[in-house]
Amino acid sequence: MIPIRDENPTLTYPLVTVFLIAVNVVVFLYEAILPPQQAWLFVHRFGAIPLAVTHFTGRFPYRGVPVALTLVTSMFLHGGLLHVAGNMLFLWVFGNNIEDALGHMRFVFFYLACGLAAALFHIAINPGSQIPMVGASGAIAGIMGGYLVLYPRAQVLTMILIIFYPLFVWVPAVFFLIFWFLLQFLNASSGASGNVAWAAHVGGFLVGIFLVRILLRRRVKRTGWVPPGRGRSAYRPFIHRPSRDGGVFRPR
Repeated sequence: MIPIRDENPTLTYPLVTVFLIAVNVVVFLYEAILPPQQAWLFVHRFGAIPLAVTHFTGRFPYRGVPVALTLVTSMFLHGGLLHVAGNMLFLWVFGNNIEDALGHMRFVFFYLACGLAAALFHIAINPGSQIPMVGASGAIAGIMGGYLVLYPRAQVLTMILIIFYPLFVWVPAVFFLIFWFLLQFLNASSGASGNVAWAAHVGGFLVGIFLVRILLRRRVKRTGWVPPGRGRSAYRPFIHRPSRDGGVFRPR
């Protein structure tokens, strides 16, 4: 199942989402033009190696940045064209609405926090691995978790491949996102590898579910802003309900 677009318009231009996509693409293009040995070294310098993080060691002589910082730099590296293309597609489809709901600066924090949590989740399960972890999918999984909370009834135009025949259907976001999460969870719990950090996807998604409500609630209380309804099947995540303390915004 590949998302093509959703039905939710945005009220603000997704500056951060576009910037993140641009940075990821530029870094990937730089990786692509490096000679194989230099590309290997680049990934091992800026990717997050679980063993290096758990031991906080300089055992790896080719480290280019402090070990802790690789938890961030690894989010902007990718292992191939399909990897970066898939991640950027998911980021665009789901990220612009989360940025619209949280605001630009909160979205930056949300993205990085989900990415860090996803990386730590993977490292906690694979503490002795010496394979660099790269990719934005942990942070994007957090965005998808946030989207599930805020817009479960939104419709997502989805391409479903039946052998070699593409079928395009509108799918409720709640179905698409839960199905995607279950695939990640089953792969992570079964020990499936395939060079994919399944546990990072699970961790990022779960953190996104909880963090998006916290950040949105703070924005609503601070500014009085309420996300408007978005189409016939969209979900207004927060509404204003009078209360004894003068009328604060309450989650539905």
